[in-house]
Amino acid sequence: MPLGMAKVGEEGMIQCVKGRDSVRQHLVELGFVQGERVWVISEWGGSMILCVKGSRVALDRALAMRILL
Repeated sequence: MPLGMAKVGEEGMIQCVKGRDSVRQHLVELGFVQGERVWVISEWGGSMILCVKGSRVALDRALAMRILL
């Protein structure tokens, strides 16, 4: 399931990150790596506030759709 479809309060383990090399690299630099746990803290407008590796990160839903749980 894409992370962009997760609801507030849900958590999951990242299975893979899809997209062009530059997009994948950007997400990896933010901490979205295979095997890492991620929680949906809140949704606001078209963005999601996520917790990964103990940090809060805001992602556009289109980018979140590239992260598969």
